[in-house]
Amino acid sequence: MKLILSTHNVTLTKAIEDHILGRLDKLEHLDRWAIDARVTLEHDHTRVPEKAFGCSMRLGVRGPDLFAKDIKSDLYVAIDAVTKKIEQQIRKRHNKHKAAKHQDAAKLKSARRASDES
Repeated sequence: MKLILSTHNVTLTKAIEDHILGRLDKLEHLDRWAIDARVTLEHDHTRVPEKAFGCSMRLGVRGPDLFAKDIKSDLYVAIDAVTKKIEQQIRKRHNKHKAAKHQDAAKLKSARRASDES
């Protein structure tokens, strides 16, 4: 997966980068068809101290891209929250896909039963 990492008023350290890479590995495990991830970290000095750090993530996948954004008082907590939101979106897409396959199979099964009874 290709990673595009940008910052705004945040000094990018090795620890922050490793934390993001660890979280992206978890997402890649859930959806191995992910193409790229764009992560933006920002620190807003004008906000109240409780919500100063923001993180947004766009995960490029087949179909519509997945996007999540969160603002927290701690940068690591914001990264974790955004990762959790993206993870929920991946799971929702996966479950919708599985449900559609099960619906198709159920329709075929009922059609087969109807033709066997006739």
